[in-house]
Amino acid sequence: MRTILTIDYPEAKRAVDLIVEKAGQMQKAAVVAVADSHGDLICLARMDGAPVSSVQMATNKAWTAARERKPTREIGEKVKHPEKGHDISYYGDPKYVGWGGGIPVWKDGEVVGAVAVSGLSSNEDIALATLGVELIAGS
Repeated sequence: MRTILTIDYPEAKRAVDLIVEKAGQMQKAAVVAVADSHGDLICLARMDGAPVSSVQMATNKAWTAARERKPTREIGEKVKHPEKGHDISYYGDPKYVGWGGGIPVWKDGEVVGAVAVSGLSSNEDIALATLGVELIAGS
């Protein structure tokens, strides 16, 4: 039998709170999603003023990053240039996304989940998600 490490709710909540606080300091509104090692949602926050469409996008970014064990931006780079990689339909599920902002969390050589941010620029989404990843990975 194999034991699977995964993010727990208190870790997910701390990451969400940190990202929401930082986005607030930037006077920006975003959606933050944290998923377990299978990509299933643990915790989600939609800040006041964040786009409603970003709820599904953040959820899908976290799902994609956890499932593929790589940042969503990497997937996006491959699908932008199918001759170097492949079309997004290659993944076989419409939940897969290639926009930046979904980042897997690694602990002890395993992906334990993912943190995702949506609603801002790709670079801002990535920077904020990275804060949550670092918080969880360091605990």
